[in-house]
Amino acid sequence: MMSRITIPRRSKQSGYTLVEVAIVLAAIGLIVGGMSIGKEVLREADYNRIQNKFLQQWKVAYDLYAQRTGTVLGDSQIAPTLMVNGFEAVPNSVNGSLAGIPQNYSSTGLRICEGQGYAANTVGSGDPGLALQKLHDLYDRAGIRMPPGRAEGQEDRYAYEDSNGNAAEIQICFQWNPDKQISGSGNVMVIRGLTPDLARKLDVSIDGKADALEGRFRQQNNGVNTTQRSLQTPGHEWLANNTYSVSGADPTSMLGRGRGESKDEDRVVLLTAHWLMDQ
Repeated sequence: MMSRITIPRRSKQSGYTLVEVAIVLAAIGLIVGGMSIGKEVLREADYNRIQNKFLQQWKVAYDLYAQRTGTVLGDSQIAPTLMVNGFEAVPNSVNGSLAGIPQNYSSTGLRICEGQGYAANTVGSGDPGLALQKLHDLYDRAGIRMPPGRAEGQEDRYAYEDSNGNAAEIQICFQWNPDKQISGSGNVMVIRGLTPDLARKLDVSIDGKADALEGRFRQQNNGVNTTQRSLQTPGHEWLANNTYSVSGADPTSMLGRGRGESKDEDRVVLLTAHWLMDQ
């Protein structure tokens, strides 16, 4: 004869049984764990939107400007220099006797933005001066609608949260880099305000690996490649990671795999990247 299994019952005097308490605790654990994982899933989805709906669309807008005007962003349409903001570049010869290459121009490399955004050198060292030309004005004059950004009139900005839940903002600019520059030569999209984890994700998506010195997506670095050689060999990881805070030690003095001293509520340090354009 089969024995019957007796399940403890709850009475008014005894309260909840151990089985019931264990079930409730397990359910709470699942809910809390699901909420934690859910936050990471939402953040990953936001990062994907930043890449696909914001940065990629700005690259499309840059290429469309070149097709529409015949010049790169901010260049002279009657005497192109092939440099972003070439309209403000000054040739070093009055009669055009020198070759029309960037080395024979002055006032080059100024950054086209829509306002200062973050203060200079606060989200990565090496910020150049700002150009007189404005980003929004150039697109408006060319009749090109900019990608939707943070809001109307702030198409060059994107608001998001860092891994500690603090507000951050991405700003889009463009500039021309001279040769031998570690962060890449030629015309680049400047992406200011990236958390280290987002910068690495974008680098992997664009270049296939997160290398701050190689490929088309690099960390801003205004040094020349005689100080840090770039010989198609592995460079180094992105400086800093999400354990560094905005007010912490200078991340450029440490390796990206080191550990900072930030707390869970601190604002994560922000970086600047250069994305080399096709033209």
